This record gives sequence, C-alpha cells and structure tokens, in this order.
Amino acid sequence: MSQSTPPSGPPVDNNPYAGEPAAPTGQPPVPQPADAQQAAPQGVPQPGFPVAPVAPAAPARGNFALGLVAAIGAGVVSAILYGLIIGLTKHEIGYAAIGVGFLVGIAAGRVGGRSQTLPVVSVIVSVAAVYLGQLVGEAMIIAKHYDVGFNEVFFDHFSVVQDSWKADADPMTFLFFAIAAYVAFQGTRKAGHGQ
Repeated sequence: MSQSTPPSGPPVDNNPYAGEPAAPTGQPPVPQPADAQQAAPQGVPQPGFPVAPVAPAAPARGNFALGLVAAIGAGVVSAILYGLIIGLTKHEIGYAAIGVGFLVGIAAGRVGGRSQTLPVVSVIVSVAAVYLGQLVGEAMIIAKHYDVGFNEVFFDHFSVVQDSWKADADPMTFLFFAIAAYVAFQGTRKAGHGQ
C-alpha cells in the first residue's frame, strides 16, 4: 500500500504545518535539544510531537430553574423523612434538621451550579421543609393518639395540627430552623462552586 502525501504549496488558512508532508508512522519522535524546547513559547506545537486540539474549559454556569426544582424536590422528600422521624420518635432531632438543610443545599448546588440566588432560595426551601416535616410529625402523633388516619388529621384538620405545633414550639424548634437554613446556604454555595 502506498500512502498519499498532501500536496505541497502555500500553508492552508495560515497554518504553517499544513504544507509539510506527514511524519512517517511507526517512527519515534525526534528528540530536540533542551535549549530548543525552552525557546518555544508555551502552547506552540513542537516538531515531532502530535498535537491534539484542546478546547478551553467552559466556565460553570448556573441554571437557576433546575436548581430551584431540585431544591423543592429535595425539600419535599426530606420533609417527609423528617416528619416520619418525629412521628416515630415523638421528638425533634437536630441531626434530622441538619439532614434536611444538607439535602436541599446539595441538590440545589449540584443541579443549579453557580448562582447568586440559589443559596438564598435553598434557605427558604429548607426552612419550609423543616416546618412541613414538623407538621407531618405532629399529625402522625395526633393520629396515633386518637387512633385515626394520618390523612384525616393532616388534610381535614390541618388547623388543629398547626395549633398543636404552635403549642409545642419552643426555642429548640426555632434553633432547628436556623441550623437547617445555615447548612442549606453553605451546602448550596460549596456544591455550586465545586462544579
């Protein structure tokens, strides 16, 4: 088999290497003296070494809409889990509130990327998720106490659930809001900048 060689002539599109014949295959590259390699500016292809095009890394961009959807989805899931923990243990657990903030923050940051407003949105979503989780827990406790269904208590007597939550709220309840908000804010920032 014979290899075709490119036609000789002027460089194509200002490419100084376009008119040169192709290097023979199977041959090792020709070593260059150390001073010749140092003289070439960085980024300029050196003879004897293959050159592959390298695209610059695209900057991480934020996608606020996807980050918002991910935060809300994580907030709903974590609120249900937090409510189940409260309903089963009959206690608010600080680690669970940290988990709510963490899940909301990581979801918003990973999916939304770098965004100036996503950390603030994740704070709001995490506080709402903790509140919803506490209401779910209250409804579970009330439903067990009166031996009725959860759906009946939560959906038909929601005002009773809220009144019960207000009566049971103490400084620790609001501390859990603050913890979840802080963790969500920091988690969103770190996950968004880690992309």
